[in-house]
Parts: sequence; C-alpha cells; structure tokens
Amino acid sequence: MIDPAFLDELGRFRSAMKRQSSSVSQGDQRSKSVGEGLTFSDYRRYVRGDDTRLIDWKLYARTGEYFIKQFETERSLTVHVLVDASGSMGYGDGEANKFEYAAKLGLGFAYLTAEENNDFRVSVFTDRVERLDAGRSNRGELLALVDRLNDREPSGEGDFAGALDGYGADVRSRSLVVVLSDCLADPDAIETGLVGVGRSGIVVGTVLSPRELRPDPTGDTLFRDPETTETLRTYFGGARAASYRERLDAHLSAVEERCRRLRAEHALVNSGDDFFDSFGELWVG
Repeated sequence: MIDPAFLDELGRFRSAMKRQSSSVSQGDQRSKSVGEGLTFSDYRRYVRGDDTRLIDWKLYARTGEYFIKQFETERSLTVHVLVDASGSMGYGDGEANKFEYAAKLGLGFAYLTAEENNDFRVSVFTDRVERLDAGRSNRGELLALVDRLNDREPSGEGDFAGALDGYGADVRSRSLVVVLSDCLADPDAIETGLVGVGRSGIVVGTVLSPRELRPDPTGDTLFRDPETTETLRTYFGGARAASYRERLDAHLSAVEERCRRLRAEHALVNSGDDFFDSFGELWVG
C-alpha cells in the first residue's frame, strides 16, 4: 500500500529537482505584472489612455510612431501522468511491486507539479485510459488519488498503442506527458502510442522488478503470463537464463531507441532501488 507520507518527504527535494526541457519548463510561476508571466503577441498603434509602459521605445526610435506591445497570458503547464495498470504490472514483492512503485513515481510528479502552481492529470491505462483525478490539482486531490491507486489491482491485457493514441486528443500545448510502464510490449506499438501523445514533452519510465532484470536460475520452473494466464513449464538455467537476459537487454535497447527517435526522455527504473533516487533521476532527467 502507498503511504501518503512520502509526499511530504518529496517537498525537501523540491529545489534540487527542477526539470528543464526544450519543449516545456517547470518552475515557480512569474507574477502577472507588466512583461512578466506574459507572452508577446503583436503590436498595435498607441491611442490616448493606453499604458505608456507598454510603448516599444526602440520601435519608436526607428519609425517615429508609437506602438503598444500586446501580450497573451501564459497558459500554465499541464502534466499528464499515465500509469500502466495491466496485469504484468502486478509483479514484484512488497515495495518492489511494479504498479505501486510506478504509481508513487506518478504521484511524485503530480505533487511537485501542484507545488509549482501547475495542473496535473493522473490516469491509469490498460487497453484504454481511465482518468482518476477530479481536476483540482491540489493536496486534497493527491490524497484522494493515493486511495484510488491503493484500491487498484493491476489486471487484464495492455494495449500500449491503442490506449495512448486514444488519449492524445486530450494533450494540448504546454504539456508534459509522463508514461510509467514496464514497456513489455512490441517496441513498434510503444512508439505508436508515444507518437499519439507526442505534441509536447514526454518522459518514459520503464519500471521493472529486480527479479525481472536479473533473475536467478531456478531449474524446473512454471511460468505464468499475468495478463493472459497462460502457463509454460521449462528448465530455467544455463543457456536459457543467458538467452533471457540477452533478449531483455535487446528489448530495452529497442525501447530506448524508439524514445530517442521521438526525442522522449527515457529511464530504466529498478523497483528494488531507493524510491527517491529513482524519482530524482526521472524528474531531473
């Protein structure tokens, strides 16, 4: 179960964990005084009664005419957190459970986003996306999300491409999309899904448990697919264990390559590692 107390601990790391991205930037919102928290839009001719502070004096020096700078209010950043809730995410013992670990990472993004006066959306996905928050982007909403995520049991088959591509219509400009999944899907499907939400910055956290990353040889073993419930009995050791590690490494490299092609930030997350170390790596990038 996720203990909401970890949110308070995140506050201590806030100043050290500022994310910078070429497409979006998070930080304390600037004040709404003239020229701050505003984006230049266009010029118009000065008329009596206009605020003279908005006159572009450099333009006046070139033209001999008075022009007023017009501004548009900057829209706040929206951070979209998408946590994989398919059956494979239920793997991992205790605090190393992949879904719980991924959900905490997502809540960490939501918490610091709200602290910086920006908006967050938190959803889970399998073959479709289900939004969990109520649009309030405050501490009360975060505590409610902890309860909703604790009540969630990962299950069913995932459809990375279909779920994320369908969610793309909800992603507007000045958005950051954070996808937290074990990414145990075809790399091409992962790329398709990321393209669907790729209008702004993307962060992908591939969350795997220690036993998935480097499993110990176990001899005669019964494996069960948590999404389809299919089983396979085989001898896991020696050449087969080495083959597993090679195939996993190749798959992770393919996921990394797809993310790099889309200019999405990617990090491999071991759910057995210290949570704050993993979160710091994802947040700072």
